[in-house]
Amino acid sequence: MRTMTRDEALVFLAEGTRTGHLATVRADGRPHVTPIWFVVDGDDIVFNTWATSVKGKNLTREGRAAVSVDTGAPSYAHVVATGPVTISEDPDDLLAYATRIGGRYMGQDRADEFGARNGVPGEFLVRLHCERLSGAVNVTE
Repeated sequence: MRTMTRDEALVFLAEGTRTGHLATVRADGRPHVTPIWFVVDGDDIVFNTWATSVKGKNLTREGRAAVSVDTGAPSYAHVVATGPVTISEDPDDLLAYATRIGGRYMGQDRADEFGARNGVPGEFLVRLHCERLSGAVNVTE
């Protein structure tokens, strides 16, 4: 096993169509984990969610989150990012990032479709500022 550098971890997060697992804290202190699609923008993980979803409420209240991403196949690799979040409802940014996210996971030919579906009022654009970023490659070696 080898520990990733910060730059390697950011590249890992941006590769392919790996699903992230977002961890937040519910109002009663219980953990909440849910899958997310995301893009990397500089040192930030960017995703969208309904404002009234469990994760939307948790992010608004707590202002912090963690995301875990892994390869799920030998020789295994993973990254964990934690930090504060900022939330925006700016319609232009929301549409732009929802389109980017749609393109990443559904292909560029469907990017506009997913942008139009997910870049709408009632959605939040969330930026997880990667205060802490750790990862490892070749976990089974």
